[in-house]
Formats: sequence, structure tokens, C-alpha cells
Amino acid sequence: MERAIYLDHSATTPVDPRVVEAMLPYFGVKFGNASSLHRWGQAALVALTEARRTVADILHARPGEIVFTGCGSESDNLALRGVALALRGRGNHIITTPIEHHAVLNTAAQLEKEFGFAVTRVPVNRYGVVNPDDIARALTPRTILVSVMYANNEVGTIEPIAEIAKITRARGVLLHTDAVQAGGYLDLDVDKLGVDLMSLGAHKFHGPKGVGALYVRTGTPLVPTQTGGSQERARRAGTENVPYIVGMATALEIAQGEREATNARLRALREQLVIGILERVVGAQLTGDPQHRLPGHASFVIPDVVGDEMVLGLDLAGIAASTGSACTAGSAEPSHVLAAMGYAPAIARGALRLTLGRGNTDADVEEAVNAVVEVVGKLRGK
Repeated sequence: MERAIYLDHSATTPVDPRVVEAMLPYFGVKFGNASSLHRWGQAALVALTEARRTVADILHARPGEIVFTGCGSESDNLALRGVALALRGRGNHIITTPIEHHAVLNTAAQLEKEFGFAVTRVPVNRYGVVNPDDIARALTPRTILVSVMYANNEVGTIEPIAEIAKITRARGVLLHTDAVQAGGYLDLDVDKLGVDLMSLGAHKFHGPKGVGALYVRTGTPLVPTQTGGSQERARRAGTENVPYIVGMATALEIAQGEREATNARLRALREQLVIGILERVVGAQLTGDPQHRLPGHASFVIPDVVGDEMVLGLDLAGIAASTGSACTAGSAEPSHVLAAMGYAPAIARGALRLTLGRGNTDADVEEAVNAVVEVVGKLRGK
């Protein structure tokens, strides 16, 4: 392949070599179980404690408010199901949006179908933004939880979480945000955001797959959904994955420490990419909010082509792209996010997502634009 350009960083990111280096000792000489009392276990416990403190400091939280999980989806599951089951005696109403990740949407649907909860899905506008006033109007005396993602994985739109938090806090309702896509790019200060729960996944910011975290504000009721031992203060049973937790903390520290410089560079590349696609691909439309979006995120709908065919064509040209969420890749149904934003199915089937990362360059963007033009031309020529 002449080209080998990765533009699917919203699906996953390569693990930073500095993260790998930090993890390696905990696969070998420091392999102990953090629950064991002997020196091997205590060495692992020290690493676990330091990693928890690192994540807590970045979130401006307390170490005891950080629960390590197996991934961002598990964090979402624990937040919704854990709070819902803990507070079902107080109320049975949950509010979310139709553009959430399926880890939130399917958990809410299960709570609705199997446990008798009422779920309101507040609509979004054409840019994928939820209006805080609509959240306020949806609140009832029985509302116990609102869950709105910080930034959307398919179109990159950033939601007004702090404004929503002012409303929920005034009404005594808990607020969860899925910050999996935002972890490496946006401010994670939980007090500025006003959230009670926040989900993170390490592999979205150059950490390893298979580890995540859930911030749980002190005093937030939470029923554990994975039972067993007393790990994670009895909120998530199971032997802690120390190497991966160390990797997550290291990756988050690097990402947040380099955030401003990285974001500035990614925004410039993104604008170059967006301009190139819109100018050279007839009928292409940018999806998501044109201003309030993740710095390296460019998403489009392109008429007269099918998204999956574009992705395969770009792969043959050495360009990694996607149509949207990796969790629903290959689905015959058009994006639920684009449908919620008002795009007709025929238009939504032409979705293309190109997401930039640390390793991308101006030359990558230029080659990617050329490849998209070439692939779309061939597909339309059929």
C-alpha cells in the first residue's frame, strides 16, 4: 500500500509508547494482586492507588470517587443501572437523548422494558445539540437521573453539559455524562461541569483497550451491577487490572497535559480536511455542530453513495475511515444519530466519519481528500 493513513481515532487510538513503557513492569516483576497482603500485592496496590490519584486530580475529584471498570460501555452501564436501581424507591423516570452511545441507549431501554422505568428521550436539533430548556421541561417529580453525552462519537458535537447541570442540580436530580469521546480533548473538571457521574474509556486517548473509569460523586447512591469481592469500594467486583489501569492513568495524564497544543493542531488539520471535502465532493454536507465539535472530528453525508462502500474503497486506498460508531459497523440500518438529527435514511446512508489524531499531518489530509474524491467518483460512476 502506498498510502497508510489512519483517520478513525474516534473508534480507537494507537497506544502511546510512553503508556506501554509505564504498563510493562506490571505484567512482569510487579505482577501481584492488589488485594494481597504480601510485598507483591502491596507493590500492585501502590500502583493502583497512584493511578487512582492521577485520574482524580485530572477530574478535580477525590480518589475515592474513581471506580475503575473494564471499558467505557461498562462505565455507562454501571452509572445508569446502578443509580436507577439504587433510587427506584424515590422515582422511576430517566431522561436521555436519542443520540447517545448504545451503551446508554440500550441500558435505558432495558431498564424501561425489564424493570418498569419510564424513559424520556429529549430531541436534538439539526446539529445534534440538546436544548437545556427541553431537559428542564422533561423533568418530573419522579425523575432520578439525566444522562447526556459530553461529545458525540458520530458527529463530534459537544453538548452544553454545564448548563444542563445547573438545571438538574436545582431540581435535585443526578446528572451522568458519557465523556468517552471527550476524555483526551475537553476539560474534565467535574465541578465546573457539575456532573455527578462521568464515564471514560482509555483507548480513546491513546491508552489500552479493556479499561475504563466511572467518576461517582461522593454521596451518589449506586447499586453494584457486578458482584463478588469488595474491590473498588464494593462498587465493581473483580481483581483490578493493574497494568491497564496504570496505562489509563498515564494516557490521561499525557492527553490532558498536551491537550491545548494537540487541539490547536487538530483543529487546523480538521478545517483543511472539511474545506477539501466540501469543495471537491459535489453535494457533501458537514454533519454536527460546525463550531462546537471535537477538534479532530470531521463527519459528512455524501449523496448517491453508501457509507460502507466508501469505507471499503478508502481502505483499499490505504485510508482508515468509518461511517460512525465502530460498535455498529456493518449495520444495515442508517445511523440513529443522523436520524435523530433529522436526516432522511437515504441521505444518512451516505455517512462518512474522518477523525484525526496525534500522528496525522498536512500531507495525510491532502492524500485523504484526494482518496475520498477518487472513491466517491468511482462509486458514483457505477
